[in-house]
Amino acid sequence: MGNVSQHQPQPWPAASATGVGSWPGEDPDEAMRTLVGELPDLPHLPELPARGAGADMIGRAAGLLVDLPVEVQPTGWRVVDTPGRDLARAGSFLSYDLDALTEHLHTYEGPLKIQVAGPWTLAAAIELRNGQRVVSDPGARRDLAESHLEGVLAHIADVRRRVPGARVLVQVDEPSLPSVLLGVLPTASGLGVLPAVDRVRVEGVLRTLFAAIADAGAVPAAHCCAAGVPVDLLRRSGARALSLNARLLGRAHDEMIGDAVEAEVGLLLGVVPSTDPPATVASRTFEAAPGVATTALGGSTAMSDPAAIVDPVRELWNRLGFSPDLLSRVVVTTPTCGLAGASPRHARAALEAARSGARVLRDEPRR
Repeated sequence: MGNVSQHQPQPWPAASATGVGSWPGEDPDEAMRTLVGELPDLPHLPELPARGAGADMIGRAAGLLVDLPVEVQPTGWRVVDTPGRDLARAGSFLSYDLDALTEHLHTYEGPLKIQVAGPWTLAAAIELRNGQRVVSDPGARRDLAESHLEGVLAHIADVRRRVPGARVLVQVDEPSLPSVLLGVLPTASGLGVLPAVDRVRVEGVLRTLFAAIADAGAVPAAHCCAAGVPVDLLRRSGARALSLNARLLGRAHDEMIGDAVEAEVGLLLGVVPSTDPPATVASRTFEAAPGVATTALGGSTAMSDPAAIVDPVRELWNRLGFSPDLLSRVVVTTPTCGLAGASPRHARAALEAARSGARVLRDEPRR
């Protein structure tokens, strides 16, 4: 490895930081104001799930579906015959969020990230009328993927109208993708598991989606913070950036990550804990994948030592053998996951720490 173009085109400035997606609180204007201030180089449209069903990742994406109405049942979102108040609420939440985006960024020029749940995570979360997951039915999966694609493209067009100077990155959130591929999703009864979906089918759906996003003038990205993230599959599907939890990447991922970097795929790497540390613990050891050195990141240590925060990234880059000068151009630092479960204070501190870590990658790329 190590043979990467010195002019690798990435849609963000060097030493950028951003968030994964969700944010604490219920006020979209306050959230947008904070994120624009904390993330000047790569702001994103936040999700505020504290507002309730329809404001969460699944609800927001469900509200984008075209001609495929769903509603909230005790077990989650379910396909229904006609749209109801749940979809109206999801649409209202997104409208408020987009209005806040317009208010704060209508004259902005630069990269802007939006997030949407991916087709496989939606298929794993949404139920058919019989209570089984959509992912269990090939025909229903196909209908969902087509409806999702149409809705995502309309969403991109809306964002581009509102912020015409933005280069839009579309982060497709696929936290359930490993479970779909492994066949570990429980059936409706909970007594069994659904069979794994063929990797070729999974890749085909994602390739169609990512190609359509690119054709719409946006940058397709994929997020999965699970330990079993299928890096190669996402790269082959056409994702031009991968959002991953750096602290779950071990040596077993090195070749896949190296192949992605050589293919000029950017990396959004989670380096800052996304939830508040236990109040009674001054520091703790962060659980990492085999082959990744653990670092004490609890309490104030997580926020006060940016070099320690990005050590896993610098170690990974050193193992891959790429030029240190490329590190801060290829890698964007982020929290390890969304920040909806954090206190407002920790959420802001997490973004500040991510920004500080990004500067370390630029100024001190070698550990």
